[in-house]
Amino acid sequence: MADSSFDVVSKIDHQEVDNALNQTVKEVGHRFDFKGTGASISWSGQKDIEIKANSEERANAVLDVFKEKIVKRNLSLKILDAGEPKLSGKEYRLMVSLKEGIDQENAKKISKLIRDEGPKGVKAQIQGEELRVSSKKKDDLQQVISLLKGKDLDIALQFVNYR
Repeated sequence: MADSSFDVVSKIDHQEVDNALNQTVKEVGHRFDFKGTGASISWSGQKDIEIKANSEERANAVLDVFKEKIVKRNLSLKILDAGEPKLSGKEYRLMVSLKEGIDQENAKKISKLIRDEGPKGVKAQIQGEELRVSSKKKDDLQQVISLLKGKDLDIALQFVNYR
């Protein structure tokens, strides 16, 4: 009998992030506490978001609104890598990067976790920015998924190609 397997990936639904960003733009434009603060949020490249405001607190408040919209769209906050607001001229700028893909360090950490705490006979292979987990028993794969969901890793994980 062939091995059953699934892939552990860290992908971002860019359309959902874009929708969350657009909702944040609308809310910042309409809310009374943002009037006259020069607060704005916009894309800055493919995977970066730039928040501008006239004070550090306003920049962080825009970030909080954006995080709220991200959560409402069932995306993990672990995809966001927010920096600190920096003064640039008369306004504060806050850069937020989107984290996508599993880097080598995290892939090795997850692989070691599966080896140490997972059921016997489960193999994990690093394949670029994803991890293939395989086993003869499907129940073992279910245990690995629940093990990884239970751990607090610093990246958002999805489980795809279950066969």
